[in-house]
Amino acid sequence: MTTILLGLASGLLIATITAPVGVSGAVFLLPVQLDVLHVPSPAVTPTNLLFNVIAIPGPLGRYHQQKQLGGHLTRLLVLGTLPGVVLGAVVRVHFAPGARLFRLLLAAMLLTLGVWLCARTLRRQPHQTVPSVSSPRPRTITVLALIVGFVGGIYGIGGGSLLGPILVGRGMSVAVVAPATLASTFLTSIVGVAAYAVLALTTAGNIAPHWALGLTCGLGGLAGGYLGARLQPHLPNTALRLLLGVLACALAAVYLIQAA
Repeated sequence: MTTILLGLASGLLIATITAPVGVSGAVFLLPVQLDVLHVPSPAVTPTNLLFNVIAIPGPLGRYHQQKQLGGHLTRLLVLGTLPGVVLGAVVRVHFAPGARLFRLLLAAMLLTLGVWLCARTLRRQPHQTVPSVSSPRPRTITVLALIVGFVGGIYGIGGGSLLGPILVGRGMSVAVVAPATLASTFLTSIVGVAAYAVLALTTAGNIAPHWALGLTCGLGGLAGGYLGARLQPHLPNTALRLLLGVLACALAAVYLIQAA
């Protein structure tokens, strides 16, 4: 019972903080599941994806009410992440790549993106707009989404934590990026959970999701994500950009600690 309540509270708190910037919160829930809730590996990956499936409809529903959902960016992200997550799931189950090198590389990238985004946001004066930077081309966005989907399929992380800092740092609005990355993460997670469920039927080991814990964490995330999405329009763009940068740095620190 304590584990269930802790999972519910963790999902609620994490999603409330991360939903305004398009991050599902699964990236921060991963170490909680591993070190506190003791979910075995590789079952922790589909459990994290299950959290996304249950939690993300909360913020997506709110963004839909606020007329922020849909558009060209969402389609580009989905086009890349869906095939990527299936390939990542197969690699995770059959080849079990080491997590330490991945975490070190991901930490370095997230720390660089986070510091760059924070510094770039703080450097401008309050009356200035964000410095003009050309947005990524559609093909570049889809390739990035494919890579993120692959990584998400292996390690059960949401694409928003990676795509968000890149797209916002290239000049796109958080209000546009957040709903698109969450929608992409949602669809990717559905496919990922299904892929792991199928692989669990033919492969020995802890591969299937921890259904009870994934559902419980997801219900907390459902409420927290809705609240976070509702708060987004009331937060200034500068604060949202800084929040995204700080979350990227915080996640980098988490991965460095785990790798050590």
